[in-house]
Amino acid sequence: MSGHDEKRVAAGLKAAVHNPHVSEEAKERAQERLAQMGASAHETSTTRGHAVGSTDGTGHETNRVLGGYKATLHNPRTSEEAKRHAREILEADGYQFERPEGVTEDEHQKRVNAGYKAALNNPRVSEEAKQHAREYLQEHGGL
Repeated sequence: MSGHDEKRVAAGLKAAVHNPHVSEEAKERAQERLAQMGASAHETSTTRGHAVGSTDGTGHETNRVLGGYKATLHNPRTSEEAKRHAREILEADGYQFERPEGVTEDEHQKRVNAGYKAALNNPRVSEEAKQHAREYLQEHGGL
């Protein structure tokens, strides 16, 4: 499987197994390939090593808590002490703050713009957030 991230390939195969528009033959092939990879079509998906919807000892969803820490880093009204604490928590969970090796500034900006453009088309994003996305894209030449 050189050149492909096995987790992403497995995620695609799992999606195919559960997609009602995929033929039974294709679903069987996907299940066979998952079995060869040592995965199951019914395993829980994960984000950064945490099962989606998993909770910590206090009943809070782990990914949402980490998302809150990530938001803290970008909130201009947050103290430096709070940002330092958030960075420590995220680093302990394996979050990387530097751009991956080989990703240029242009590529990074392209990805950021793509995220804001996706927010504009997402029905679950508030109008306030969509307005922020529009403003950001106008400032950074994304619209």
